[in-house]
Amino acid sequence: MMGRMMTEGAGGRVIAGRYRLHERLGRGGMGIVWRATDQLLAREVAVKVLPLDETLSAAEARRRRERTLREARAVAQLRHPHVIVVHDVVEDDERAYMVMELVDGGSLADRVLGHGPVDAAEAARIGVALLDALGTAHAAGILHRDVKPSNVLIAEDGRVVLTDFGVAQVAGATTLTEGDSFVGSPEYTAPERMSGAGTGPESDLWSLGVLLCAVLTGASPFHRDSLGGVLHAVVTEEIRPPAQAGPILPVVRGLLERDPRRRLDAAEAERMLRAFLATGRTPAPPRPGGPRQVTRGVLTAVLLVATAAGAGVAAAALLADADGEGGGAPTSSAPVTPTTEPTRPSASPSGTGSPAPHPNRR
Repeated sequence: MMGRMMTEGAGGRVIAGRYRLHERLGRGGMGIVWRATDQLLAREVAVKVLPLDETLSAAEARRRRERTLREARAVAQLRHPHVIVVHDVVEDDERAYMVMELVDGGSLADRVLGHGPVDAAEAARIGVALLDALGTAHAAGILHRDVKPSNVLIAEDGRVVLTDFGVAQVAGATTLTEGDSFVGSPEYTAPERMSGAGTGPESDLWSLGVLLCAVLTGASPFHRDSLGGVLHAVVTEEIRPPAQAGPILPVVRGLLERDPRRRLDAAEAERMLRAFLATGRTPAPPRPGGPRQVTRGVLTAVLLVATAAGAGVAAAALLADADGEGGGAPTSSAPVTPTTEPTRPSASPSGTGSPAPHPNRR
C-alpha cells in the first residue's frame, strides 16, 4: 500500500520488482516524486506516483490512474533536450508509476525562492528553451496546460527541462478534466481557458509570459489573496508588466495579449529573445492586423466572475478547464508598458542565483 511506502526511508519499497524507492523529492497536485534506483540498470531515476486518497471513489481513483498513464504517453512521444525523459511506466498494486530521468538541480520555483529573481538575460535563456520545448509538444498535438516555475527544472549544468505533463491535452484523446473542477494553475492560466472558450497552443504561450514575469520578480503578476481575485486579475484588470521585464518587454507584452488571435506566436517570441541575447536589444514584434477587442470568451469569463462574486459560488466549480484566481473590468486587451530602459544581457548565461538542491521537485 502507498501508506506503507510513505513511511519507508532509504532501501524502501521496490516497485514492479525493479525500482527501489528512497527519499521523497517533492509533491504536488498531480503526484509524489521519489528518488529511486533502477536495480536492473543500476542507475538513479525519479519515480512519480499518485498519492493515496482514501476519500476517492473507485471511479475517481481510476481517473487519477488514467491521468498518470496519459501523462506518460504524452511525454513519451516527445524527444527534446528541454522535455523530461520518460523511461518507463509500470503498475504495482493497481497503481500507476511513471519512471523518469532524475534531474539534479531543483525546480525553477525553488531556485527563485532560494536565490531570488533572475535577470533579464537568464529569463530570456529560460524562455528560449521553453519555447523550443513547447514548439515540439505543440507540433505533436500536445498542450501542456500547466506551464509554471514549479514545472520547470534547472539542472546543475543549467539545462532547462519542462516537466509535469499531468494535465496535458493530447490531440484525439478524451479529456480527463473533471466537470466541476479547474485543471491547471489559476495565476498562469490564459483568459480564454478561464472562460471555457477552448484552448490551443496560444494558451501555453500566455502561461509562459506569466512565468517570465514571475521569475523576474519572484511572483506572478496575477497573484491575489483569493481565487476570485486571481480570476478578476487574469480576465479584466489592466495588465502591468513589472519594470524588471523592461529589457524583454516586447516579448512579455506580446505573450500577455488577452486575445489569443493577436498573441505573439512561439517562433516570433523565440526569435525576439534570441535577438536580445545576441544584441542586448529586443526587436518589436510584427504588427497584428485588426482592431483590438475583448473576445466573447473573455466576456463570458467576466460574467462568471461577477456571478461567483454575487452568489458566493466557488470559482473552481464554475470552470472546467483551468486553475486560477482573478478579477476586474475590461480596459485593454494588451499590457501597459512600464517606463524602463532596455539593458544589455549579462555575460554569464546562467543568470543570477544557483540551482536549488532538490531535483525533480513538483
